[in-house]
Order: sequence, then C-alpha cells, then structure tokens
Amino acid sequence: QVQLVESGGGLVQAGGSLRLSCAASGNIVSINGMGWGRQAPGKPRELVAIITSGGSTNYADSVKGRFTISRDNAKITVYLQMNSLKPEDTAVYYCHTNARTIFSGTKDYWGQGTQVTVSS
Repeated sequence: QVQLVESGGGLVQAGGSLRLSCAASGNIVSINGMGWGRQAPGKPRELVAIITSGGSTNYADSVKGRFTISRDNAKITVYLQMNSLKPEDTAVYYCHTNARTIFSGTKDYWGQGTQVTVSS
C-alpha cells in the first residue's frame, strides 16, 4: 500500500498564493507519475497537474500559467505552487500517484485531500 499525506491547504484571498505538498510512503518499489486533482462541490474530480518520473509536466487549461507542479524524487514528495488564485479554484485538492509496491503491483492511489478556499 501507498500512503499519501497532503498539507498546505487553507483560506486565501483572490490573487494570493498557496503551496501544497504531498509525501508518499509505504512498501514502494517505484513511483511513476504523480499529480494533483481537485473536486469542487457538485462537480466531478478533475486532474489539474501531473509530473512524470522524468520531470515532464502537463496542466489543465484552467490552471496553465498560474500553477506549477514539481517533485523531489529522493523524498517521494510532490508539490503544487498555486499563484494568482481565483475563487473558482476553491475545491478539495487530492494528491495522486501511480506506484508499484512489493505486494500489490502497480496501482493508482489518492490522498485524503486538503481544502483550498479562495475568497473574492
């Protein structure tokens, strides 16, 4: 199993910034992609940013130019720097990874989520 622990959410005014962190632990053999998704009330979960083990990144159109994803492979940690935040960015943000473990093979894992609220 893989445990993902997120931190860094909170309340911020529009135009402000937040940095989310997510640390992975467990019987991990290898980590493939890591990323962040979010889910606003009444809406489906959407993937907003991903980063491969090689460092390639991809972003949802709604966050391009404002959010930056990065990872520290040694710490098995992924970060999401969020700038120029808008009220529509308000959501629960979930960390995601595709990882191979000793006993469970390769699977997708999600964290518990951290609330981000942007006030207007």
